[in-house]
Amino acid sequence: MKTVIWDQTATLIDLDGKAPLISTLRECVRHFAMMKSTARAEARVLLTQPTFREGRKTRTWILEPSEIEQLTLLLREEEASA
Repeated sequence: MKTVIWDQTATLIDLDGKAPLISTLRECVRHFAMMKSTARAEARVLLTQPTFREGRKTRTWILEPSEIEQLTLLLREEEASA
């Protein structure tokens, strides 16, 4: 993602059948960070605003587990420097 809008509404979906978390992107990423690795592999985030992703011609609405993991690292860095 080029820019991260932490306050945008997002939905964390666990494909394991658990209820989705509808909150801000920040809270979805925090919740993802607390999941077990098996649940992380099945998780996706649905955004309310499509975002540009490298290697794609169009913007997309869904973030894959590897992208959410990158956001987790970015969030930790931002919180550590604050």
